[in-house]
Amino acid sequence: MKNTLIIAGVLGAFAASAHAQSSVTLYGALDAGIVYANNAGGHAAWNQGSGTVGDTYFGLKGSEDLGGGLHAIFTLENGFNLNSGKDTESGTMFNRQAFVGLQSDRFGTLTLGRQYDSMVDYLGPLSETGSGYGNNLAAHPFDNDNLDHSFSIKNAVKYQSVNYQGFKFGGMYGFSNDAGQFANNRAWSAGASYGNGPLNFAAAYLQMNNSPTNTNANGANSPSSGNNFNLSAETQRTFGAGVNYNYGPATVGFVWTHTQYENLIAGGQGVNTFNFQTGSNLHMDNFELNGAYALTPALALNASYTFTDGKVTGSNGSGDPKWHTVSLTADYSLSKRTDVYAGAVYQHASGELGNLGANVAMINTLSPSSTQNQVAATVGLRHRF
Repeated sequence: MKNTLIIAGVLGAFAASAHAQSSVTLYGALDAGIVYANNAGGHAAWNQGSGTVGDTYFGLKGSEDLGGGLHAIFTLENGFNLNSGKDTESGTMFNRQAFVGLQSDRFGTLTLGRQYDSMVDYLGPLSETGSGYGNNLAAHPFDNDNLDHSFSIKNAVKYQSVNYQGFKFGGMYGFSNDAGQFANNRAWSAGASYGNGPLNFAAAYLQMNNSPTNTNANGANSPSSGNNFNLSAETQRTFGAGVNYNYGPATVGFVWTHTQYENLIAGGQGVNTFNFQTGSNLHMDNFELNGAYALTPALALNASYTFTDGKVTGSNGSGDPKWHTVSLTADYSLSKRTDVYAGAVYQHASGELGNLGANVAMINTLSPSSTQNQVAATVGLRHRF
């Protein structure tokens, strides 16, 4: 009997050790709410929204301890519409992330697969729409800097460093997978961040190359294959920097980004697509001031103001579109994983879009307004698991 108990104890210890060395986790978030827009395509609209404030998705992530501070890791993540159950990118099972790699406690992490770029990883957490606050309605027009992670990069090799006393850096390259045309539909990105006590700083760069005559659906970014691109161009360059400061229950921050679309391709795939004529160029500067304040441990207020200064050039005429976007959100936590929210966004547009005429307001996730102004309000429930 004693020997039996000893053997059972040893087997139990091995089982516990094996469990500790390898793990798989199911995670995700569900966001559903009621959204009102005073003008969406020329009409007032009441809708049940999915992912209006925070994304709706589920995923699997795993880690295996290989010894010596080395781990094998993977992530499979799918975004979907909670109201219809449909994938956010049709025909793709894991449309947000799908990668496998090695993580070293000393040297950092190397991963391969579909992944987010450095604008999302480093600068996004400092913005109102990014992973820091998570208000999708507050994204910059067309989500032109991808801080709202409208798309991820395919065929990507990505490196992220360990944390060097608050300093982190990384880079990514997305292959074209096009024989004989290495630069046809490729992407690359780099970024860095530094956090020391209440001060946080980040900077990042992203470049993507498409071809208006051959989109190469197997490449790093494929606007013709259902990817959630609001705008696509022969060349897109995006870069920016941001800083925020925490003082007790308050946080205040500033983010600047610059995006250059050279030779736009008509017909994007995203909700906020505006049908620019092929051959136009669009440059945009976004200046965002944001803040958050925890009134109580359960109740928080988030606010932001963004001025977007645009310039249209090319054979289809010139223009100077501008957008002013103001957002305010109140969030109340019912528990560590469940919260309710109420929010409102106002946007005013001015200027011209080249031969397309007067600029219009276009709050992210909504159909563009038929006028220069647009107002949206939402209440909803979010659960994380």
